[in-house]
Amino acid sequence: MARITAGVFTSHVPAIGAAIDNGRTDEPYWQPVFAGYEFSKRWIAQSKPDVILLVYNDHASAFSLEMIPTFAIGCAERFAPADEGWGPRRVPEVIGHPELAWHIAQSVILDEFDLTIINRMDVDHGLTVPMSLMFGQPDAWPCRVIPFAVNVVQYPPPTGNRCYQLGRAIRRAIESFDEDLNVQVWGTGGMSHQLQGPRAGLINKVFDAEFLDRMVSDPDALAKIPHIDYVRDAGSEGIELVMWLIARGALARDARQVHRFYHVPASNTAVGHLILENPR
Repeated sequence: MARITAGVFTSHVPAIGAAIDNGRTDEPYWQPVFAGYEFSKRWIAQSKPDVILLVYNDHASAFSLEMIPTFAIGCAERFAPADEGWGPRRVPEVIGHPELAWHIAQSVILDEFDLTIINRMDVDHGLTVPMSLMFGQPDAWPCRVIPFAVNVVQYPPPTGNRCYQLGRAIRRAIESFDEDLNVQVWGTGGMSHQLQGPRAGLINKVFDAEFLDRMVSDPDALAKIPHIDYVRDAGSEGIELVMWLIARGALARDARQVHRFYHVPASNTAVGHLILENPR
């Protein structure tokens, strides 16, 4: 059967992608950010996932106010980088895993979680920046990727507990897939940041540190944080962290931390990164 071996959690700041694409990673401002992912690149080269289910949010590239799915799974064979206004990023096309994606969709929907099934979709920086951070700039991504988009842009987003329970359903789905696959589940977005209004630029290091701690030690309690706490303590875009809870729910409760990184700022965002491994 397929097995989930690890979870990766990371911010997906668009300016990080621009720094990579424009050869600015060694500049003094950016070098500390990318130094935090050097271990991660070595780790993933050794762990060699066959498939990544990558939880992210679309930024009006595939969806708009005309259509806003709460949860959407990409079941296509391939996904092109999106044009976000200045041309697509110069990164490889994402190759999907339709068989596993459809299996997850069927299992999770029958487990009473409603998913929107997407058979054609371009993927934006929410997905491609985490891939670049972990894999660098290859000619082709070294594994298949199932995009899993979550609405954290338009009110109302899903609750942290709904996301956490969905992650547990995804785990059940993956572990019932009859193929020997090394699967990782990634949660992206966050950490604390606000992009507009009087509090634009807000970063809360205390909130972020506690969130990272509880991701490892007490995810059940972390899942119960209400929306208003994210908005008040982590800024209006801090709600993106509920996507980390989908990936955390897909892991064992006693998953082991192998890497943690935190840096302020990257653009106007706190960058957080965590790698957890399931028990063997």
